[in-house]
Amino acid sequence: MSEPTVDSGPEPTGRSRSAEVRDFARSELFERTFQEGMELVEEAAAWLDGDGRRESKLLSRAAALAYASESMKLTTRLMQVASWLLVQRAVREGDMTPEAACDTRYRLADRAVAAEPSHPDLPIGLIELTVRAERLHDRVLYLDRRMYRDETPEPEANPVLSQLGMLEAAFRT
Repeated sequence: MSEPTVDSGPEPTGRSRSAEVRDFARSELFERTFQEGMELVEEAAAWLDGDGRRESKLLSRAAALAYASESMKLTTRLMQVASWLLVQRAVREGDMTPEAACDTRYRLADRAVAAEPSHPDLPIGLIELTVRAERLHDRVLYLDRRMYRDETPEPEANPVLSQLGMLEAAFRT
């Protein structure tokens, strides 16, 4: 007996969203992304607890405040990515159905466009971890939007073809 699928509208490939989610969770791309994400979470935690803690004690009051803010953004971003990756792993391991993984509460939120670091004296280690976390978030967000899109977007009209169509129509009279 096959597993029921949720009708999610037309798919460009004719495949169901559930099949796409299940296939991704079983893919090498997921495995690599999962590994990278979990390693970055561990690396950031170790840095913040070790070198980052030591370096933050040497900062001015303003820089220390910026450090606290940036480290909080970093950990929040990494936890969002890790949560998304863990949902995909739950699908792979059969602990969650692909249909359940489609729930909006498991979607990754857009991130604000990154601004320059909030203080020029922030430790380079924090900045490097933040840049890597933002890149990973952007890749995972792309995967999330591609796999869990609400509907297939209409293809954009080609302005050249539409102009040609209007010209053909005008000269047919």
